[in-house]
Parts: sequence; structure tokens; C-alpha cells
Amino acid sequence: MDSAVLLDLLGNENRRRILQLLAHKPCYVTEISEYLGVSPKAVIDHLRKLEEAGLVESRTDDQRRKYFHISRDIRLEVNVSRYGFGAKSAYPASPSLDMSGRCPHISIDVPSESDDSLGTLARELATLEDLENELSLAQRYVHGRLTDVLDRLNERIGADSDSRFYAEVVAAVATGERTPEAVAREVDAPPAAVERALDALTEQGLLEARGDEWCLAE
Repeated sequence: MDSAVLLDLLGNENRRRILQLLAHKPCYVTEISEYLGVSPKAVIDHLRKLEEAGLVESRTDDQRRKYFHISRDIRLEVNVSRYGFGAKSAYPASPSLDMSGRCPHISIDVPSESDDSLGTLARELATLEDLENELSLAQRYVHGRLTDVLDRLNERIGADSDSRFYAEVVAAVATGERTPEAVAREVDAPPAAVERALDALTEQGLLEARGDEWCLAE
């Protein structure tokens, strides 16, 4: 699902409250209406939009009462800082992701057990909840450090330039991407824009051109 669509959808407080309720148990329209304190007609409209987005589904019980429930697990990440705004596309939860080699900066040690006993599942739940809290704390730390480093890079690069973009170009060069083409791939930008940034950074004395390659100025 497109992150912008999901942000627009969740911008409504009542739809957020519906999802909070459905995260605890399936509910029918009257239950949701009483919980929200709004008319059943308004609830039906919200549920229709959530269904169209694929977040909610319904089923009918033996008494022909329609129950609504969350249809899938989705995560959305939003980042707001002085150097940019972005929302990563919503992506589904996946317990089968291969983490080996994909996250070299973190170590995730969660026992993978096929034992479905109550004790084993309860212990794994506690471990995963602790891990979720630690990752949230780590994201907060990284966001803070990222902003701090960009502040310091901005002081070196200059406030008149596109500091975030220029900082990413410098970082690409510092980590081994030497040619304009390689830097462009690394920062996901047009080669012409990268070449202009490389030239500007060279004029500032921050980079040096050596043939067709660039490196940090000594």
C-alpha cells in the first residue's frame, strides 16, 4: 500500500480508534458506534474506506451479524526532521525474512523453536516484546545521531547548499564510491545533479578530483 494513501486514511481520528478497537477483537457496527459515540451510518462509511484500503475485512456469523476485523499486519514508518520528511511504504509483517547478512549493524538473537507449548510461546512473546522495545529505542537514538551528524556536516558544507544531498554525496565518496556514476547509484540521484554537487564540493575544498574519480580532500 502506498504510504501517502495510508497516511491520509489514518489522518481521521475515528478511523484510528476503529483500528484500535479491532486490534483487540472483531466487532459489529453497533459495538463500534457505541464505542466511538457516532452514528452507525458514520461507522459504516469509515469501515467502507478501511475495507477499500485492504485494512479491514468482515465475516457474517450464524445470526447474520456482520463482524469486522483487521485483515493484515502492516507497518508504516514516518520520519520528520530538519533535513527531510519521508514515509516508507507500508509493508506487511513477515516472520520468514532472512535476517542473516541483511542487517550488519544489529544482532537479533531470537530463538527459533518449533515447540508450540504454552511455556515456549509465552517466553518467545516476552522476548519479542523486549526486542521491539529495544529496536524502538535504537531508532530514536539513530534519528538523534543522524540529525546531529547532519548538523555538523552542514557546518562544513555550508548552509547555502542542499546540505542533506551534499552530505549524502560526501558519505558515498567516503565509503568508497569514487566515480559520479557510482555515487549517483548510491544516493539515487540523477548523474548530472551528482556531478554538480561533486564540482561544488571540490570548489569548497572538501573533495579532490583525481582523473575520473573523487576522494576526500586531505
